Amino acid sequence: MIRTTHPAPPPLEVDGFSVTLHTPNVSVRPVDRVTYSVEAGEVLAVVGESGSGKTILNMAPLDLLPVGVDADMAGSVRFEGRDLLKMTASELEAVRGSGIGVVFQDPLSALNPVRKVGRQLTEGIERNLRLTPAQSESRAAELLALVGLPDPKSRMQQYPHELSGGQRQRVGIAMGISGEPRLLIADEPTTALDVTVQAQIVELLKDLQKRMGMAIVIITHDFGVVSGLADKVAVMYAGRLSELGSVRDVLVGPAHPYTRGLLQSVPSLTVPMDTKFVGLPGQPPNLAHRIDGCAFAPRCAEVRADCRGHRPGLLSVPRSSPGHLAACPVVVNQNI
Repeated sequence: MIRTTHPAPPPLEVDGFSVTLHTPNVSVRPVDRVTYSVEAGEVLAVVGESGSGKTILNMAPLDLLPVGVDADMAGSVRFEGRDLLKMTASELEAVRGSGIGVVFQDPLSALNPVRKVGRQLTEGIERNLRLTPAQSESRAAELLALVGLPDPKSRMQQYPHELSGGQRQRVGIAMGISGEPRLLIADEPTTALDVTVQAQIVELLKDLQKRMGMAIVIITHDFGVVSGLADKVAVMYAGRLSELGSVRDVLVGPAHPYTRGLLQSVPSLTVPMDTKFVGLPGQPPNLAHRIDGCAFAPRCAEVRADCRGHRPGLLSVPRSSPGHLAACPVVVNQNI
């Protein structure tokens, strides 16, 4: 008898995922019917302006929204074939850390200021890897060395405020990978760091990804991080994907006017000093108000009358690689 083998599901499959947040006065939908996937060993960068929905998209399925936030979620978010939205609290807790690791945006606020670094690391290791306290201390020291912190045993005896911003971020990364996850979600891991340290963190994540073979979702607004680390890019605007594709397709041949505007806003050393800065005009929409038509239309230089009629979905970009999608019928039709 011939046995058929089924390929393992991707680490992450997001299908029609929406998040609606409720307050006493208003309801907003910061994530609206988003669909994408992340393959094993792949790095996906989710980019967009502040308020575009990047963090909520990735933190809400893990029940990592701020305390007191009332959220409704729809669609599905599958980790290795299991829908996170259908898990019980205990099942989700078991997945966090050992299956999905998280690196939070602000390492100073993510770390407990009154507990030593070593204990914060060993606590998760004991829980996720079922190691003894002695084994956990040894593993914590190994992790701190792995993320490039010298004299890791001494670092374990320090409090977060005794470390620099870059050192705290390395501790945050060590905590994120301490459960040996198959998927790592890194929320703005280079924010508030100087350029040299940013480059070191990017190289560290690349090295860890290769060593551990894990998939990574990195939330960022920094296209330098995107180009240096990611395989695929998802561009978000007003809660939806405006463009999705490989790094080469999106950065070299951006199809959506919003993506082009973001890239034009990035300073370049090759541009003459007296060149006028070109930024995105206007502001992102208020998601508490109803959006009729394309959400980017009020800021778009290529807007047409029919852009205000309905919100477009993702369409294949002609003469590009398979999987390069953009939510702009005007641009897509012009490229045919």
